[in-house]
This record gives sequence, structure tokens and C-alpha cells, in this order.
Amino acid sequence: MSTIKAIRKNVTLSTIRRGIWDENPVFRQVLGICSALAVTNLLANTLVMSAGLFFTAAMSSFTVSLLRKYTPRDVRIMAQVLIIASYVICVDLAIKAYYPEISATLGPYVGLIITNCIIMGRCEAFAYHNPPIPALLDGAAAGVGYSVVLLFIAFWRELLGFGTLLGHQVLGDGFARWTIMVMPPGAFFMLGLTVWLFRSLLPPERRD
Repeated sequence: MSTIKAIRKNVTLSTIRRGIWDENPVFRQVLGICSALAVTNLLANTLVMSAGLFFTAAMSSFTVSLLRKYTPRDVRIMAQVLIIASYVICVDLAIKAYYPEISATLGPYVGLIITNCIIMGRCEAFAYHNPPIPALLDGAAAGVGYSVVLLFIAFWRELLGFGTLLGHQVLGDGFARWTIMVMPPGAFFMLGLTVWLFRSLLPPERRD
């Protein structure tokens, strides 16, 4: 029994590590960069978006896995999109109810979670072929890995672009704001810098 528990623990840790670090959607696979570029000018927006994406990724993977034996292979992609869309609608309604200002700022980008290739990829590659709990962990890990990168980018964009964090003034009035950081070119710059930074932390043999 102890051996079985050890194996399960190793598999669980491996699944979590893979989603957060080894196969991180952004800096390892450069996926889902639309949100990374569009919503990371303010940390508050990114926190809400990240929470919504994490919930959707985890629950979609869990649901796809639960229904995998009852989903005909020919329509599995359509079924996965419908499942993802259902959770995104819940997220969108919750954001509109509790954070109306952020909802107005995010605009259509919450709805675009439906077509996020990270969530669809994990549903198809892992959740459809594995039991519910591992699928839940895999989706959650992918959501955390994606959110970490988004929050890292948003932290620096808001700090350097506005001199604030979560709307609170951090840098003094004498700080010369980097206007480019809150513009689209700043998003591309920070994304490229983030990918380079994280990939430079990997061993040389694993950078390709």
C-alpha cells in the first residue's frame, strides 16, 4: 500500500510540476498570448482574469474527464467547447455581478477564454484520456502556470507604466512613468522579456 501511495504522490507532483513549470503554456509553448498582451496593463484586471481562467481550466478538465466514456469520439471537440463555454459563462456572470468595473474593462476577453488553446489543449490531450482527479490537477496546474506568467507581466507593466500596484501609489510623484508599458508595444516587450527570463532558468538541454 505504501508503494502505491508513493507512486500516486509522485504522479500527482509530476502532473502539477508539468503544468506549472515543465510545460508552462506561455514560456515553454508560447500559447494563449492574447490574454497576456490584452489584460496585463493592470494587476487587478489580471488577478480577476487569472482566477476565471484557473477555475475554467480546472473544472473543464474535470468535467471532460467525467464524461469521457459517454462522449462519442467524433463529437468530443464540440462537447469540450460546450463544457468550456458553460464555465466561462458562469465566470463572466460572476465578474459582472461582483466586479462590474473590471468586467467593463476586460470587455470581450473573458469570453475569449472559450477559445483559449491552453484549456482546449489540456482537455483534449490529458482530460479526455485520464481519470477525473488527475485531470482536475492537470487543468489546475495549467491554470496556475498561465496565471503566474500573466501576473508577473502585469506587476511590472502597472508598476512601471503607472507607478502603482492594485491602484495604490508605490513609486513617488517624481517617478517618470514608462508610458510604453501600458501600450501594446509594452505588452510585447514584457512578454518577450518574460519568456527569455523564465527559459534562461532552465537547464541548457531543456531550452529547445
